[in-house]
Amino acid sequence: MAKMTMGLGTSSIDKLISAGVILSGAAADDMEVDVFVLVNAGHAFLKNKAADISNMSEDIQTPEEFKASLEKLNTPSWIEFFEMAKELTEVKINICSLAGKIAGGEKMEDFIDLVDDICGIGEYIESVQEADVNLFI
Repeated sequence: MAKMTMGLGTSSIDKLISAGVILSGAAADDMEVDVFVLVNAGHAFLKNKAADISNMSEDIQTPEEFKASLEKLNTPSWIEFFEMAKELTEVKINICSLAGKIAGGEKMEDFIDLVDDICGIGEYIESVQEADVNLFI
């Protein structure tokens, strides 16, 4: 089984959906995937923030237009993409401890149920060294 490591450094909804689409494709190809939530992405995985679609860093459309486009196309949320991928293959979501602390979460219960672990940057580096495919979003 091939392995992909994804470094996720944004809580921007457009990039989270892109990551979810890539993650779903990797899962459909039966790849093992390790996702590492880094610095700015920690915010998106907090229980009280995960569904917030208002954060877009590269606004081609306004958040309202983007949300309307997603709804018109019946596009799954980024969380649903991640859930689907976890159902298809081995996907592990890791919150790097600094990202968690910056976002205001330090314990597993601070984060949504998708999160499997809180770890240090060394685990990300090790995963990158072992992976067949490395992405940073």
